[in-house]
Amino acid sequence: MIKLTFYGGAQEVTGSCFLLESAQTKILVDCGMWQGGAKDDEKNRAPFDFDPSEVAALFVTHAHLDHIGRVPFLVKNGFKGKIYSTAPTRELSEISLKDALGLLERSGKKETEEKTFFEQKDLDEALKLWSDFNYNQELKIGDFRITARDAGHILGSSIYEIVADGKKIVVTGDLGNPPTPLLRPTYDIKDADYLVMEGIYGNRRHEGKAERRLKLERTIEDTVKAGGVLMVPAFSLERTQELLFELNDLAENGRIPEAPIFVDSPLAIKMTEVYKKYEEYFNKEAEYLISSGDDIFKFPGLRFTLTSLESKSINEAPPPKIIIAGSGMSTGGRILHHERRYLQNPKNTLLTIGFQAAGSLGRRLQEGVKNITIFKEQIPVRAKIVSISGYSAHPDYDGLFRFAENSVDTLKKVFVAPGEPQAALFLVQRLRDYLGIRAAAPKYGDSFELK
Repeated sequence: MIKLTFYGGAQEVTGSCFLLESAQTKILVDCGMWQGGAKDDEKNRAPFDFDPSEVAALFVTHAHLDHIGRVPFLVKNGFKGKIYSTAPTRELSEISLKDALGLLERSGKKETEEKTFFEQKDLDEALKLWSDFNYNQELKIGDFRITARDAGHILGSSIYEIVADGKKIVVTGDLGNPPTPLLRPTYDIKDADYLVMEGIYGNRRHEGKAERRLKLERTIEDTVKAGGVLMVPAFSLERTQELLFELNDLAENGRIPEAPIFVDSPLAIKMTEVYKKYEEYFNKEAEYLISSGDDIFKFPGLRFTLTSLESKSINEAPPPKIIIAGSGMSTGGRILHHERRYLQNPKNTLLTIGFQAAGSLGRRLQEGVKNITIFKEQIPVRAKIVSISGYSAHPDYDGLFRFAENSVDTLKKVFVAPGEPQAALFLVQRLRDYLGIRAAAPKYGDSFELK
């Protein structure tokens, strides 16, 4: 008998952390940070509801903070096992965690002795425990045999096939949304007994490839024609790189008018350098362009602003202009400075291209809020707000349904996690109604015996 317990990412989109136990062995898949507000900060600092010292290994699906953000805290609290992921995930995780630590140090509670819930020494120790685990490689940890597959979500992202006691348990982490500009499609798994799968967009459908590209073109054209500023809050990892790939193609083929494009995110710039190192993870189209001599992250008008001084110089460039900056949900980072300056002008546009979590400024802007507060300043929202979900790194409900349907003949149960309650429960009901399989959207702390 195998026991599965959800310690995060359960009826929520952040904090993914799933524990698998046999009689002899405990392994963890992901150890993510909760993101969104003050209550999430308290949850990040709270002790684990399991003993980290008893966990033999941690398998990381990908390098987003909601899947890796508490890894150093796990080490701080006694974990001494091995950490496994692909090489790109390891490198991107190091960059993400260093950046997260810096943000915590700058924004920590000054009245407390400890501003952060982990320190640099905890991150350093975690990196010492971290080993590369390539796609299609099999590893045996106690009673578990684990194989990594390409999730197609971001560079180096993995699905884990975990075999124990004659059962195949598949944990997806976050799945991809093919066709993507850069990455290969998600690996098809057709024989899962138990499936832990994401349901971020479990109740929504994306635009198709042609529709999303046309919508991007028109948004740029309309903003430039109006003499405005196009702001794109973009996640530093994957969204920025895929958007640059798309803009490179549009610019080189004369599909969009000329305007300076600023990438105003030190984190995104560092991560783009990692992307350049791992071209073997790209799909055939991207590999072909690179082999033909096209630098997919460099084209006329593109400028990277690494320092604060360079970032401030963007204000001096007259419109029209395009600004891509973090964070992707407008919860921090340099995008807030641009939103404070430009959201008040009806000539300007804010374009969201990634998931906006409930409670985030990005979600509130999507929902049409007319006044916001940035840096204690009241800002009237007069700019256009445009959303393109087709560039999301997550599949929509049709893609999620197809992924589960591949294993319909063998599936005993599906657990939808992570995902907000409405999205997760919608997908659960759809799987029950149309595939006739058992499905559930677990809550934090829920345990299941996989018999």
